[in-house]
Order: sequence, then structure tokens, then C-alpha cells
Amino acid sequence: DDIVREVDLLAKRSVREVTLLGQTVDAYGNDLPDKPDLADLLTAIHDIEDLKRIRFLTSHPRYMSERIVRSVATLPKVCEHINLPFQAGDDQVLQQMRRTYTRADYIRIIEMIRKIVPGVSLSTDIIVGFPGETSEQFQHTIDLVEELRFDKVHVSAYSPRPGTIAWRKMPDDVSSEEKQYRKGLLEDIQKSIGSEINAGYVGTTQEVLVDGRERGRWKGRTRTDKLVFFDSSTDLLGAFVHARIEKSSPWALQGSMIDP
Repeated sequence: DDIVREVDLLAKRSVREVTLLGQTVDAYGNDLPDKPDLADLLTAIHDIEDLKRIRFLTSHPRYMSERIVRSVATLPKVCEHINLPFQAGDDQVLQQMRRTYTRADYIRIIEMIRKIVPGVSLSTDIIVGFPGETSEQFQHTIDLVEELRFDKVHVSAYSPRPGTIAWRKMPDDVSSEEKQYRKGLLEDIQKSIGSEINAGYVGTTQEVLVDGRERGRWKGRTRTDKLVFFDSSTDLLGAFVHARIEKSSPWALQGSMIDP
């Protein structure tokens, strides 16, 4: 109820899109008396009249339920974009990270999401160079990225964080040079995948929520979280427009505004 009231107030102040943000947002409600889940919260927020779009991040594979995914598919205001980090594509590394899922578990979840929400865009987070990660184990991460073909991949090189088990008990034994090599290799692979995925948007018409200007052009995001640039002399900040996509790159789309 607190969240619904806050979002309702924001919507009355002309906010058109909200993001439900949490470290493991899909675990929402597990610690509340009535055990509501994220699907219940999405449904409650969906009824706010002036709100047009809803997003949520960051999710955790352990809590990504079919019920949550079906709410994305059935609630028109919830955008077809899910961020679901997997961190590493090797089961032994995942175990060392104290993750509560396996590579096979993660693949099953992605398959379920894509079956229930056709056309969904997916992003993920990966850590390279975790203590003890071998070249063979890193290759398993590469294989998973190439198999699942995400729209966006955020890659980080492992660095010790004080207070964690890895910081206390695991030597940081992957060199900085090797970490940067692995990070760069994954980014290059994802650049190619992103180019191919975004090229599929060329020729389509996309709804764009305009959120600002950059280098003299308007910019905004589609429901699938694609960044779109286009030209117009009209003040469009905060407006929904339709854009015909004409060009693409690994990171963004370019188009022309058309009548809704």
C-alpha cells in the first residue's frame, strides 16, 4: 500500500514511467506478513490511471517465478524487458560465489521467460576473473552468452569487496591483465550479438518515451529498453511518440518520428 500511494502521487505529478528497484526485486514480499509477491505489486500499481509504463530490476534467478513472468505478459503497462544476472556460466564458479542456482537452472528460466513473453528483451550481469576461475570455466560463460543471446550484457571484472567470503577466504589469483582480457572478449562478443538483434528493429515502428536530448537530437526508450534517437523541432520531453526505425547499432536505434 505504501508503494502504491507513492507511485500514485508520482503519477499525479506527471511521472509516466516508474521502475521498481531492488537488489533482488523479484523476492519482494517474502518478508511481509501476507507474503505478497512482485506480481501482486505489479498488478496493484498497474491500476493507477495516469501511469503508463512499469519496469523492475534487478532480479535474481532464485526468485524469478512463472507467476511474475506471466504478470509481465498479461499486464499491458509492464514493459517486456527483464534484467536477470547470471554472473558466471560455470557451476563450480557459481558454487564458489555462493549462488543458489546452476547453469541448467538459469537456462530453464530464460526458456520459460521467452516462451511466456514472446519478443522480450533480456539483459544480464557477468563477473569475470572470480578467484580460481580458469580459462576453461570462463569459456563456459562465453558459451552461455553465445547460446542465450542477450540484448545487453554488463560485464565487470572481479575486485575484492571487504567483508565478503571471497575477500576473507579466497586469494585474488586472476591477474588484472587476464581480467581485462576476459572482459574485453565478452564485450566484443556481445557487441556482435547486440548488432544482430538491433538490426531486427530496422523497418519497425516503436513507441518511445522521450526522456531528453543528446547532441541536438531527442532520445528515449522503447518498451524493450532500446535507446532511440530522432529529430524534431517540437518540445517532446516526457511525451510518447512513435518512431520508424531506420538505422541500428549495438547500443542504440535511430529513426524518424511519425504520427501515432
